[in-house]
Amino acid sequence: MSAGKRGRFIACEGGEGTGKSTQARLLAQKLEARGIDAVLTREPGGTPGAEAIRGLLLDPPGEGWPMRAEALLFAAARADHVARLIRPALAAGTWVVCDRFIDSSRAYQGIAGGLGDDLVRDLHEAGSEDLAPDLTIVIAADEATIAARLADRDAGVSDAIGGRDSDYHARVNAAFLGFADAEPHRFVVIDGVGELDAVSDRIWKAVSPLLDDRA
Repeated sequence: MSAGKRGRFIACEGGEGTGKSTQARLLAQKLEARGIDAVLTREPGGTPGAEAIRGLLLDPPGEGWPMRAEALLFAAARADHVARLIRPALAAGTWVVCDRFIDSSRAYQGIAGGLGDDLVRDLHEAGSEDLAPDLTIVIAADEATIAARLADRDAGVSDAIGGRDSDYHARVNAAFLGFADAEPHRFVVIDGVGELDAVSDRIWKAVSPLLDDRA
């Protein structure tokens, strides 16, 4: 990539068991194979400070966090992640593939958690200057596929957020689809059912337009 060319920012989103983490990794590998400098990161996490907050969120002390405190912790982790990793990488011309970003907070805490979208967006504006991905990939899958993947992934043990009830997670999944309907210029919904390579090819097709205008 030529000097001075900003990198592209792609977020992979979806509910539990949709396969987004695997597909984020495969996407970063495909970009690198095409000669595009790319960094794979995640939320919460990606920097030492944000990873420390990740531990507090997924394995909380005591009775766990009230939803408002949870949202603040996510916003704090994201602010550090954006300042120390994402913005510097983009400025250097590196593409960033992030496993979850602001739309997860909107879905998990804002919609499913009942805090409202406006509050979560306000926290993001204050903490991360309202940074938005160039493309947000929402990976969707049917309930049977998700259940099978979670059983394989978690072996009956889940973190504090993943272990919430099915109604909560249904609201999360519906929220992602609602965001995509409302902002089709930023989102693309990908069918996450099928072989890994087939899903990866669908994602690559959605990402390809971003490749056209790179130097």
